[in-house]
Amino acid sequence: MRVAALVITLLSLLAGCSEPTSDSPMVVYTSRDDALMKALFEAYSDDSGVPVRYVTGSAAELIARLHREGRSTPADVLMVSDAANLWLAARRDVLSPLQSVVLSANVPMYLRDPAGRWFALTKRARTLVYSTERVDPQTLSSYAALSEPAWKGRLCLTSADNLANRSLVATLIASHGTAWTRRVLSGWVNNLATQVFANDTALMEAIIAGQCDVGIVNSYLYGRLKQDNPQLPLALRWADQRGQGVHINITGAGVTQYAPHRVAATQLLEWLSQPRAQQLLANGNLEYPVNAAVNPPAAVASWGRFRGSDLPVALAGSLQQQAEALMAEVDYP
Repeated sequence: MRVAALVITLLSLLAGCSEPTSDSPMVVYTSRDDALMKALFEAYSDDSGVPVRYVTGSAAELIARLHREGRSTPADVLMVSDAANLWLAARRDVLSPLQSVVLSANVPMYLRDPAGRWFALTKRARTLVYSTERVDPQTLSSYAALSEPAWKGRLCLTSADNLANRSLVATLIASHGTAWTRRVLSGWVNNLATQVFANDTALMEAIIAGQCDVGIVNSYLYGRLKQDNPQLPLALRWADQRGQGVHINITGAGVTQYAPHRVAATQLLEWLSQPRAQQLLANGNLEYPVNAAVNPPAAVASWGRFRGSDLPVALAGSLQQQAEALMAEVDYP
């Protein structure tokens, strides 16, 4: 039995060393936008000569598919949004640890898995958004301040089903503990102006419509709305600048556990962390590069500088269940 297992392992390793071809291209499972992926992988193929095919779906669907396919998967790379999804993929053992000098140099430690199973590719801030017509930005300071009586009937939030929300709560637990976070969440619920929203865009539209004055959203979604309407009567306010710093989440990728082209997949991840790809990714979705040598897009830079939290983003996954339970405890809808 041991000999058979060793043979299977050696065959898997040898298969992972094979080169992608037009008949057997590199395959990426991704939850990212189709147009962005098309431009990105065309650029990679131009630079490397390596053909890439990508398959889209939700993060949950793709992680389940990898788990179901096991050794028979055609996928070499998984690319999804939110650190909690990457943490889950690693926990379900569908990603393989790798060591790369390039990735270690380009991706800060707090933005990657400690075991090297996934690496951030872009960053987004989850911060405060407010009506420029009804709110003085100097009255906004932190996530916790939104639980104070001054914001009673003025706060809009997205639902507890929103993964970005739960990831924020997970990092609040990591920074301040359960009791503190429970008090903040209770205050948020008490201050709600209306029912919670399914997504950040609907929340921002509610602020514009006058249903509420302030909320919490992902920076790139604000950017999309601003791009469509330069006169948007909303602005971002960077939270917790005197504390932990604004909450950071990521998009990221890892090499799959049974990648048919493991070496080539690692090379793709390394390319994604370098300037050309970082610019394509950041420009394509109004996000922040993870490579410190690359500047954010001009539109993103125009929102102003901020200090981001340097908590390990993997905490968004490891504390996800605690965050979900705490939100349910305070009847966060």
